[in-house]
Amino acid sequence: MFCSFNFKFSGRKHLVWLAAVSLVAASCGKGESGKIDRRAVVERHRVVTDSTNRVSPAQVGNGDFAFGVDVTGLQTFVPFNTMSNWSWHSFPLPDGVKVEDYTGVLVDTYGKKIPYNLFDPGKPEISQWLAENPHRFNLGRIGLQMTKADGSAVKADDLTETHQEIDLWKGIIYSSFKLDGEKVEVTTACAPDQDAIGVTVKSPLVKQGRIGVFFDFPYPHTKQFQTYLGDYHAYDKHRSVLEAEGKQSAEIVRTMDSTEYYTALRWTTPATFGQDTPSGSPHRFLLQPTGGDKLSFTCAFSPEKMAADKLPTANQVDKASTKAWEAFWKSGAAIDLSGSTDPRWKELERRIVLSQYVMRVNEAGVLPPQESGLVNNGWYGRFHFEMIWWHGVHYGLWNRWNLFDKSLHVFPDFLPTSIQRAEGMGRGGAKWPKCTADFDREWPCGAHAYLIWQQPHPIYFAEMDYRLHPTQETLDKWKDVVFASAQYMADYAHYDSAGDRYVLGPPVVIVSENTDALKTVNPIFELGYWRYGLRTAQQWRERLGLPREQQWDDVLGKLAPLPVQDSVYVTYEGIPDMWTKYTFEHPALTGVLGMLPGDGVDTTTFRRTLDKVNREWQSDKIWGWDFPMMAMGAARSGNPELALDMLLHSSKQFQFDEHGLATGGPWPYFPSNGGLLTAVAMMAEGWDGSQGEAPGFPKDGTWVVKYENFVPMQ
Repeated sequence: MFCSFNFKFSGRKHLVWLAAVSLVAASCGKGESGKIDRRAVVERHRVVTDSTNRVSPAQVGNGDFAFGVDVTGLQTFVPFNTMSNWSWHSFPLPDGVKVEDYTGVLVDTYGKKIPYNLFDPGKPEISQWLAENPHRFNLGRIGLQMTKADGSAVKADDLTETHQEIDLWKGIIYSSFKLDGEKVEVTTACAPDQDAIGVTVKSPLVKQGRIGVFFDFPYPHTKQFQTYLGDYHAYDKHRSVLEAEGKQSAEIVRTMDSTEYYTALRWTTPATFGQDTPSGSPHRFLLQPTGGDKLSFTCAFSPEKMAADKLPTANQVDKASTKAWEAFWKSGAAIDLSGSTDPRWKELERRIVLSQYVMRVNEAGVLPPQESGLVNNGWYGRFHFEMIWWHGVHYGLWNRWNLFDKSLHVFPDFLPTSIQRAEGMGRGGAKWPKCTADFDREWPCGAHAYLIWQQPHPIYFAEMDYRLHPTQETLDKWKDVVFASAQYMADYAHYDSAGDRYVLGPPVVIVSENTDALKTVNPIFELGYWRYGLRTAQQWRERLGLPREQQWDDVLGKLAPLPVQDSVYVTYEGIPDMWTKYTFEHPALTGVLGMLPGDGVDTTTFRRTLDKVNREWQSDKIWGWDFPMMAMGAARSGNPELALDMLLHSSKQFQFDEHGLATGGPWPYFPSNGGLLTAVAMMAEGWDGSQGEAPGFPKDGTWVVKYENFVPMQ
């Protein structure tokens, strides 16, 4: 039985909805009016562990700020990170070097010398500095400082009966353990609207003076893909100053080169606070209880000064977290697979629920997220423009557009610099960057210089927004970005007079980033996306009462066809030894019908291609979002069984651990989570032209899918 409660019609399905209302309510029969019991779905996947996974923290967070903890509920034995969307730092420039010294590297492009953002061997210092700066930094470490009965420091092995639960419905972590036979309980929560955590520690050991809480601040380092961020021994490179101290509050000013930020602390139980002198570090402080069996405090971080005594109490943080997380789970879409007989249903549902949690914690903020969210620093903590799709599209399909929209300001914000980038290359419109931070400055790298598949993304996002909000306001919000994106796409396409056609590249780095950029021409995914982008941009002109752009139509009409060899699609036109040398990295040829709606695709050829990819691609040498991409291709082309197989693939590149953190790239890899949620939404609610309920799930009776309030995919 397939049940849908989506009240957004988008003009294409559910024509028999009114007639089926009574059947739906009677047959789904769970909760009021047959709706899904969302709390039951969430709570059956409550995270319960009894040890620390040293590379996978339990987390609390609000989308802009996240705090990772070990089994003690803090960062006691494992220096997990405290991360924010505003925490950016740059090392000083080398002596005598200026940012303006870097001007790009000229590359011959169809007879023109065009500057690209490549590493300049003639200017290695500024090229390397641009690669490493800015980088995101760890705000600080907070942990329990404990002593045994004999006065010696506690080690991780001294704890017994360790237990931890993440209450997903409330966004609160409950941790407990025993030390010398005495129980210790720790509650950890994050404020929904502030970069702050509230913590309560309860134990007889608090009264005995054997438990305190330390606060330690590191200096940034330049390493990428590190689990633990910062150098805790570079004492002389930064400053931590206790600037204000009240009876139950304190404020610390942090200075690292030109970066300054603030830490504020408020406690509501008897305690003292000051520098932890015995540690030998000027950056380590200690909150030490002075009475009672409980220590309760709130710690907040900010780029601006705060009034510590005005912070919410830990109890208030708990209540605010509960209210915010309940509102999140009750918002948007939901899916319940518990009626299924396929034994894999529970694992898929677990992945779905935990992915919603970790994405809300790490990737619902004011900036597009980086690949590893707010867990650690992949690519120095900077986000990839081409990956915004995989991090955020699910929010639109799950009817939580606001959680995506809050970061999409980067397109109008970065429009002026992107126009300048295009002008410098002799092209019109806007060339979007590949990898950047909180402002638009690319770092020199071949992939960054030549990648193009990020270019149509804002057109896709604008169309999502318009389908959800078909108003003049939405058209005005996006029109400049849409038109500038399309203009660059049209100017980028090169007219091949010999073939009377337009071609893409060279140079071009394609989705898989595994071919020679100077030889690759007409990559399949980019050709499909160019068609979609230019077609949709013309629709936007028509909606605004504007004439169609002739140049865009010229490119659309003569754009090279999707490349085919031996009756199947291939990665790019003329690729040699496709199925012996290139069956690794992203199988982007499966994205042209699935992730994309299929402009220029022959469905029969696509089905043959997908079958060949499924048989011959190296599944342990691809990335996590590739599996949802293939699942969407399978669903759109009529193979829902394969779609489920892809979402539950055994590859080491698509696994979800006890916290919901996923493999698929540098650890953890959130595009795996975002891709999963996107594919599930599509398979449940369908896409333009799909028929029936849950069209992406098998119809053999093994999958019983209850779902509500999803949005159809383009």
